[in-house]
Amino acid sequence: MTATHLSSDSLDAPARQPAGASAPVTRTGAQALVGTLERLGVEHIFGLPGGAVLPLYDALYHSEQIRHILVRHEQGAGHAAQGYAAASGKVGVCLATSGPGATNLVTPLADANMDSVPIVAITGNVASTAMGSDAFQEADIRAISMPVTKHSFLVTRPDEIAATIASAFHLASTGRPGPVLVDVTKDALTAAADESLLQLPMPGFRPPSSAAPEAVRDAVELMLTARRPVLYVGGGCVRADAHAELRQLAEVTGIPVVTTLMARGVFPDSHPQHMGMPGMHGSVSGVATLQKSDLIVSLGARFDDRVTGRKDTFAPQATIVHADIDPAEIGKNFPTAVGLLGDVRDTITQLVLEWSRRTAAGAAPDHAAWIRRTQGWKRRYPLGYDVPSDGAMAPQYVIERLGALAGPDAIVASGVGQHQMWASQFISYEHPRRWLNSGGLGTMGYAVPAAMGAKVAMPGSTVWAVDGDGCFQMTNQELATCAVEGIPIKVAIINNAALGMVKQWQALFYSERFSASQLPSTQIPDFALLAQAYGCEGLRCDRPEDVDRTIEAAMAVDDRPVVVDFRVSKDAMVWPMVAAGTSNDDIQHARDVRPDFGDDE
Repeated sequence: MTATHLSSDSLDAPARQPAGASAPVTRTGAQALVGTLERLGVEHIFGLPGGAVLPLYDALYHSEQIRHILVRHEQGAGHAAQGYAAASGKVGVCLATSGPGATNLVTPLADANMDSVPIVAITGNVASTAMGSDAFQEADIRAISMPVTKHSFLVTRPDEIAATIASAFHLASTGRPGPVLVDVTKDALTAAADESLLQLPMPGFRPPSSAAPEAVRDAVELMLTARRPVLYVGGGCVRADAHAELRQLAEVTGIPVVTTLMARGVFPDSHPQHMGMPGMHGSVSGVATLQKSDLIVSLGARFDDRVTGRKDTFAPQATIVHADIDPAEIGKNFPTAVGLLGDVRDTITQLVLEWSRRTAAGAAPDHAAWIRRTQGWKRRYPLGYDVPSDGAMAPQYVIERLGALAGPDAIVASGVGQHQMWASQFISYEHPRRWLNSGGLGTMGYAVPAAMGAKVAMPGSTVWAVDGDGCFQMTNQELATCAVEGIPIKVAIINNAALGMVKQWQALFYSERFSASQLPSTQIPDFALLAQAYGCEGLRCDRPEDVDRTIEAAMAVDDRPVVVDFRVSKDAMVWPMVAAGTSNDDIQHARDVRPDFGDDE
């Protein structure tokens, strides 16, 4: 589900009484919960009913504002809420019953937590009087989910429901966004309830809004005196809607920019200052720009291991300025010279103002030599791929053509694996919130339900799920949801008859011992027929000359979901690559091809 960002008025306003009423209208906890969601602006909920939440579903039956979308698996509900939130910037909402219904949400909760996606998960539980007795479908989901959420609530009293739901939305959407779980016992849903929306006291939750002025001045001083600075941009800039401010900072400073996997599109790929994506499968120019810099200005990024490679060799000459809204991130992985604690959009605005003030007063940095050097890497080591000699389709070509034909306004939700990396490399992203993927947790099965949620949130946008044949078989049941609910997503299956990334690692590091990674044709269903069985359009393409025609045919269908089975080369690998545990200095542009970064100046 999703909801608009909260205002202080929506949190603090008490429930209105009918004119002339002498006493409060008696409503159940379930009715109060639905009323609270309505007042918070929720329009969509992704869920699956069960015994513990039947009172809530009974209340939802009467809602004229909230559309409930019946998923086929609770994991699908969680990922759909993620896709809804990531595409729209609103809070996504999912709903499940007790026991296995609730535990099936743990993976999307952990995924949202890693990638800072604001969702609220509402679960039912057994009656409070039965808790601790191992009652049927009882699970302590609050305890189970606590490590993978911003916070988890247990509500056992009906008069706590409204305030707890309001608090959950506030927590999910402010500060560093993330998932919040609210577990409500069945007796709390059926008893009489108070509907006050007063927010619960949260004395420890005070997200900062602006970085300290002295820290901003120190950061700009380092930016002015550095010879080889780089803006290292992470997903926090997407979550903060900081794309316009980021572009302004880049252009007034002239500093090269790299964008992480989670930040694709927040700075346009076509911009001349964009050096590409850093990391294990980033561009050579993106990796080299970070590695050879003497100042890294990190904006909403967290220095994860997939970006840094071996930590003791990462950017050895670089001083670090780290801007983040989460104080736990600053200095967590690397020593930080200047920490900028606050909302990253506000922080970037402060940096622009201070830079403009300093340069107007005569400060004039000279980064010309560094810019020539970074542009040289970009020219010498472009992304590319080999055309299979046997006439099979190159998966990179399929994805490249999909991006070109779908256009820069399309939303792409990716699964996890080789196809994820190719979709990040060979589709040009010009706008934020057009690229959705499971970055931190790497959850196979993310693409289809996330695309479903994104399409519900942004019905006017074309939404493609780019999936692998392994990922697709984990959550393809949500095609039934899309078909029944009229959610016309498009799915491109990059079908190489293998768990591609696992197979690539086995080829490179395990002497081609392909243990449990290949999916023989006898074990792969006909995905086009499977799509038709679900009420979707099913297409298949296995010749390069048919790629454009097939994509155009899929694009022409807008009244039902479309699944395209692209049968691609089985031997394609993702390059460039920094092998796990090695230094970014050892990046391979292609297999056994190591680029020359040149001597440090």
